[in-house]
Amino acid sequence: MSVKMGKLFSTLLSIVALMMVSLSSASAETYKINLSDADPNGPYMASMIKLAFEHLGRKVEFQPVAEDMTQTRLVEDTLNGQLDIMWAGTSKELEESVEPVRIPMFKGLLGHRFLIIRKGDQAKFDKVKDINDLRQIPLGQGTAWIDTKVLEANGLKVVKTTKYQNLFHMLDGGRFDAFPRAVFEPFSEVEKRPALNLTVEKRLMLVYKMDFYLFVSKKNKALARDLELGLNRAIADGSFEKVFLTAPSVQEAIAKGDLKNRLVIPLDNPFNSKETPIDRADLWIDPKSL
Repeated sequence: MSVKMGKLFSTLLSIVALMMVSLSSASAETYKINLSDADPNGPYMASMIKLAFEHLGRKVEFQPVAEDMTQTRLVEDTLNGQLDIMWAGTSKELEESVEPVRIPMFKGLLGHRFLIIRKGDQAKFDKVKDINDLRQIPLGQGTAWIDTKVLEANGLKVVKTTKYQNLFHMLDGGRFDAFPRAVFEPFSEVEKRPALNLTVEKRLMLVYKMDFYLFVSKKNKALARDLELGLNRAIADGSFEKVFLTAPSVQEAIAKGDLKNRLVIPLDNPFNSKETPIDRADLWIDPKSL
């Protein structure tokens, strides 16, 4: 091959490579999701969405919306197309508004709760033996959260506010005495707020049946079916479990939470849909087995 032909061949190869990169980029699907710093679960949920599409043989990119949104706003933006996919603790009411993907994204850990408390208050919680004792302690939660309704349905005192960030300052200021958080949430939340007099309670775990679902608009049920299919394939081949167990927040809960030795306070959740896949053992985990 002549030098001239070699250069031409090299140029053609470069053009083909650029075309392939361009086509690959063009073939990626783009979805709008909320990746606000106020939501510590965003990176994990994004990785699970990508995992679902990988199991469908499809590439996905995200157009991130980085706003601290209330759940009401998340639903509104999903309905009006400002977001394509959202996630939240599920309930019958929420599932009537937006289309659920009935796969518990944290394998039920969302319904396993540690308490964030003020430093120096552990002795108060050492006296708690059952739900009746806990009913004497005011708890903080978000106004629109389904967890709030669950706690109230079990006779617990709840102080509410619309903004997630406010709850830490309200607890620090004595507006209530404990802030229930999913077991994979509180350690990093406390560490991010060193100026506040907060810590994670050491011996209790509230337990009820609930978890995060992905949700889309009712107008886009095909997307919900695709996500469910991809996630089920990931569950079947073990990759869902691998992402779950290697998530930094889950590893932190295992390392710091003393899950096996905590006193469990069971709560009823009357807000689950009849379609909640409670009977699928592969979707749920016993945290005491971790």
